[in-house]
Amino acid sequence: MDAMESLSFAQRQRLAFIDFSLQYFGQVSRQDLIAKFATGLAAATRDFSSYRELAPHNMELVHQTKRYHRRAEFTPLFDHDPEAILHGLANGFGDGLSHPVTPSSVCLDAVQLIHPDTNIIAAVMRAIAHKQAIAVTYVSVSSGETHRELVPHTLVNNGQRWHVRCFDRTHQVFTDFVVTRFKAVTQSATEPFDHELQEKDGYWQKLVSLVLIPHPSLMHPEAIALDYQMSEGELVISCRAALAGYLLRQWSVDCSAQHQIRSGVCQLALKNHAILSEIEHLAIVPGAKA
Repeated sequence: MDAMESLSFAQRQRLAFIDFSLQYFGQVSRQDLIAKFATGLAAATRDFSSYRELAPHNMELVHQTKRYHRRAEFTPLFDHDPEAILHGLANGFGDGLSHPVTPSSVCLDAVQLIHPDTNIIAAVMRAIAHKQAIAVTYVSVSSGETHRELVPHTLVNNGQRWHVRCFDRTHQVFTDFVVTRFKAVTQSATEPFDHELQEKDGYWQKLVSLVLIPHPSLMHPEAIALDYQMSEGELVISCRAALAGYLLRQWSVDCSAQHQIRSGVCQLALKNHAILSEIEHLAIVPGAKA
């Protein structure tokens, strides 16, 4: 019998948590395991011993930190579904049991066409967790393949795909990079400077309020008010200025000054048009330039 198959489900859960933490955060401790599963110190020690037997080259104990750190030759014991991992990370999920749920035949979600590479996600997450800079090979639509140094601080789903918010050392600005366009990620030789950290990202730190209303061209605006559970015909959403443009595009919000988009594509309109001067990525916002 395979050594993994001989373990109970509860044991596999705990080993998966160790595996997940090493891959996505670069380190894990017995106290982390105890806090997650309410187990005892002796049991946690046995779990780490079991993990080491199954994957002897995945981790090493660093006595200065009293934590197990990921080794360069790390190979995950568990297969992690990329979408489950990303949504799990976004919602505080951290036990490593990221296998996709068997789909229902009577409740269907939207089709996902883009699936990030788990190794890329893991490398970016470790850099974020430890506030490290990364050297990447990136392919953009406009510039093709380039080599860049980035300081990432947050992974974000913009409604269509996952991107990472970074300080771009090439252009000396905070901006977004699509996760699936990274071909390679390694740790940079230089540590981040203060001006490259999340606290200095102005658009990220700024919160804006978007006031959404049913599009004035609609014959029965109450239907849209019901869709979005509006109060007195309005829906007020607070979000980061760096993400507002994505939200307005995702929900096809008419942001033109006089709500001029009449093709039926937009069922929502932005009431407080002046807020556009405070948000990023106006080029993708419907009608923002009109």
